[in-house]
Amino acid sequence: MIIFEDVCFSYGRDKKEVDLDSLNLTIADGEIILLCGESGCGKTTVTRLINGLIPHYYEGVLSGSVVVNGLDVRSAPLYETAKMVGSVFQNPRSQFFNVDTTSELVFGCENLGLPEDEIYRRLKNTTEAFGLNSLCGRNIFKLSGGEKQKIACGSVAALYPEVMVLDEPSSNLDTAAIKELRRVIRRWKAQGKTIVVAEHRLYYLEGLADRVVCMKKGRIDKTYTGREFYRLPNSRPEEMGLRALSMSGLSEIKVAGLSDEKTMRLERFQFAYPHCPPALSIGQADVPERGVIGIIGHNGAGKSTFARSLCGLQKKDKGIVRYKGTALKSKKRLSACYMVMQDVNHQLFTESVLDEVLLSMKQEAPERAASILESLDLLVYKEKHPMALSGGQKQRVAVASAIASQREIIVFDEPTSGLDLRHMREVSSNIRGLSEQGKTVFVVTHDPEFILSCCTHILHIDQGRLVGNYPLSAAGRDRMLSFFLKTSEDGEGGRHYAF
Repeated sequence: MIIFEDVCFSYGRDKKEVDLDSLNLTIADGEIILLCGESGCGKTTVTRLINGLIPHYYEGVLSGSVVVNGLDVRSAPLYETAKMVGSVFQNPRSQFFNVDTTSELVFGCENLGLPEDEIYRRLKNTTEAFGLNSLCGRNIFKLSGGEKQKIACGSVAALYPEVMVLDEPSSNLDTAAIKELRRVIRRWKAQGKTIVVAEHRLYYLEGLADRVVCMKKGRIDKTYTGREFYRLPNSRPEEMGLRALSMSGLSEIKVAGLSDEKTMRLERFQFAYPHCPPALSIGQADVPERGVIGIIGHNGAGKSTFARSLCGLQKKDKGIVRYKGTALKSKKRLSACYMVMQDVNHQLFTESVLDEVLLSMKQEAPERAASILESLDLLVYKEKHPMALSGGQKQRVAVASAIASQREIIVFDEPTSGLDLRHMREVSSNIRGLSEQGKTVFVVTHDPEFILSCCTHILHIDQGRLVGNYPLSAAGRDRMLSFFLKTSEDGEGGRHYAF
């Protein structure tokens, strides 16, 4: 059982507004709790209290009591809590200790000093449960973001903890991986584990969540049973600032056509990692010059490799972009393109959010920088250190820097990772604005809701090859959704779930 009693917490001793305010919550053994709410509402802080990272890693002012299965998290050493609570973080790279996947999967078991036979048994069980056999023996740094997330989940599952804490585990996963994640959570539930999931994507937990806790400004705003929550009318989650509870309504969304017929031509985009089959092989493709091009495909399909090649970041890349009468080879594309990476921690450099945006400008324009921050709901954080922000807030800072750069070609790799409904719409509005300014925007994403909010064209990549290139007309919308909205039988009585 997990018990929060009058818990208050504030990151940093000088912060006036608390991150958790008089939180009282009891989670029963074997219960699955879904924590939801807008970015910054306190979801991640709750997970950090359960796994002991607060107060033993993240500093701040903490009052009240947090007890996990009889263990006082405040006074117990972190290694004692770690034996009981397994954690999957929003950014999987932050919990890796090895460079190859197999070593990472067994790292925790080795730390516990388990017998060799038991470690091999757990490795076998975990790889089969998560479908990780194809990822074993791989270099972690050459995995896609979704593949890294799967390894992170597997490495924690191999420890057989009593409590599982998942902080946006689906943020970088494709549809097939989300199905696997759902199956694994259901298996954990059958084993009697207590599971706490902080999420913006809500649909895949239907039928699994026993209780849904909606948070707002560090407090519990509303609590529902899982059945009550997933029967709410479609308008209610939107009013609460939450993402869709199902994907069935997406097929009704109208899409706007693109009138500009000028095209950008992509030629000879080919790339292979040493001693590996080609990761990318695209001979030729035409896309709208002022379009917002959504790049879709499964994890590991080559989407991020294509994005890096497009920006001139892949060594030995021979690709050419024919744009506005100019042939741009990789070196020229370095100055013509701006890329927001999947892991934005790699591109946050300054001491304040405002300075981060100013850094991207050719000439400093504080008023314009402030306007961009305001459009992304970031102006209030302008003096704050970027690395002190939540994952979703960091993502928006990187988006703000891209907008400020005024580059001709802007590439976003999973820009809605960690974003709630309101902030996703703010990002999509800014991306549409870039298109209206004459920029060409490419967006790598697993988020069909986001695609329909801003994209005008689709590139579908599979195993490094282009298998779809079409405008997001009404017919294109249906074609795109046919890739995303695949259903699979739940396995417990015929109920079918989107994703």
